[in-house]
Amino acid sequence: MKLYNYFRSSASYRVRIALALKGLSYDYVSVHLAKGDHKLPAFAQMVADPLVPVLELDAGDRLTQSLAIMEYLDELHPTPSLLPADALGRARVRALTLAVACEIHPLNNLRVLKYLVKDMGVSEAHKDQWYVHWVRNGLEAFDQQLAYSPEGAFCHGDAPGMADCVLVPQIFNARRFNVPLDGLERVQRVFDACMALDAFSRTQPSACPDAEG
Repeated sequence: MKLYNYFRSSASYRVRIALALKGLSYDYVSVHLAKGDHKLPAFAQMVADPLVPVLELDAGDRLTQSLAIMEYLDELHPTPSLLPADALGRARVRALTLAVACEIHPLNNLRVLKYLVKDMGVSEAHKDQWYVHWVRNGLEAFDQQLAYSPEGAFCHGDAPGMADCVLVPQIFNARRFNVPLDGLERVQRVFDACMALDAFSRTQPSACPDAEG
């Protein structure tokens, strides 16, 4: 398999974690978003919407959207599972996952931030204020949701799953933009537990082949 991704992309990091948790090997293909690599014909013509990540399977099929990719991997390689065995547990984990992927991330990804500055004339300071507001707001809600999860080190019990795969990259991005994380005790506890695992630490942005100093 080939994973087309960008080291700072939180959506890409999600998939890297999932692949590592399942022990699946792949070729790392860098698509540097900040340099506009996703707009070059070599990549842009591969998929309908030139975003990362893209997982190219051995047979040549290409999968997009990080959550869809993770669900695909979970169906083909069910151990260890990214979702609980029971329906209620799966619903709770999906809700946590979507809280990041649909509520926090879309407002603050790279193309949105660029549009705010370049097309809307928003200052860098106000762009950062936008980012901090929405990420902090979303993480506070996530932290409250964790209060209803089963006890354990991770988002849902004692094993990492899909919700952990999306939370950790969001925390990395939050730290890069100096989002205050004080008071988010449940979120911090889960983050620390995840980063103690090899699957999360060796796939983090700074460990990627295309990471910048």
